[in-house]
Amino acid sequence: MFSFIKNSLSKTAEAIKAIVPKKQLSFSKEELEEILLEADVEYSLVEIILNEIYQSKITRDILRSKLLATLAYTSYKEPEFKAPFVELIIGVNGAGKTTTISKLASKYKNEGKKVLLGAGDTFRAAAIEQLTLWAKKLNIPIVASKQGHDSSAVAYDAIDSAKAKVYDHVIIDTAGRLHTQTNLANELKKIHRICEKAHSGAPHRTILILDGTQGNSAIAQAKAFHEMVGIDGIIITKLDGTAKGGSVFSIAYALELPILYVGTGEQPENLVPFDKYEFVDGLLDAIYEE
Repeated sequence: MFSFIKNSLSKTAEAIKAIVPKKQLSFSKEELEEILLEADVEYSLVEIILNEIYQSKITRDILRSKLLATLAYTSYKEPEFKAPFVELIIGVNGAGKTTTISKLASKYKNEGKKVLLGAGDTFRAAAIEQLTLWAKKLNIPIVASKQGHDSSAVAYDAIDSAKAKVYDHVIIDTAGRLHTQTNLANELKKIHRICEKAHSGAPHRTILILDGTQGNSAIAQAKAFHEMVGIDGIIITKLDGTAKGGSVFSIAYALELPILYVGTGEQPENLVPFDKYEFVDGLLDAIYEE
């Protein structure tokens, strides 16, 4: 797992090398400010980190404790539930929702669980087709309808089918864009209500998919979704394709929400549980001497 997380920070490490060509045992506050900003840690958070450091020379251990503190809310405790465990996947188009759903489904299947998908993004025909292709590839059943159909009806039917056939997991896709943000908010709220009608306590987990290549600009997007329906956890995708790995600290600190997984590639195994210690150490390895 560690190699996946460390490799996902390789582009961030390359960007940092432009500021610090050689690894060092310690850094001044000025050097550290440049390093963190280059990694796309938000300026306000950089200020908070530096203001809490009183030493003039900042060693690995000092910075490690401060970075870990920004990730204080990233741990997650699964709620009590009666099967099936229903997950609602939300996020803007292009963030990697469909691919992430397939990775989650593959993970559960490999654990011996029975999984069913719900193609709830009925706003885009391509979304239904893409998820259906993944379902066939993974040999996992899917409940889908045509473009323009009621997405909450798809959610209800998916949960109802999973209950009847005694499935362990239901993963429901949702629209990432409608004609207005108000329409999107209303639809997501409706799906939430219908999930609860179909199965008490559902959705048991609402997951927001954030595109890691967007860096700190994803924070405002996340806050908007959180206000719409309430987010239980975040998955950050495409972390291997960006030099903005430091934005994870800003996202976690600003939102105070668990980061469940990070996407570190295209393959099903490239969805790895987020471990704050491994993530911090992966970044520190890029700048500090052993």
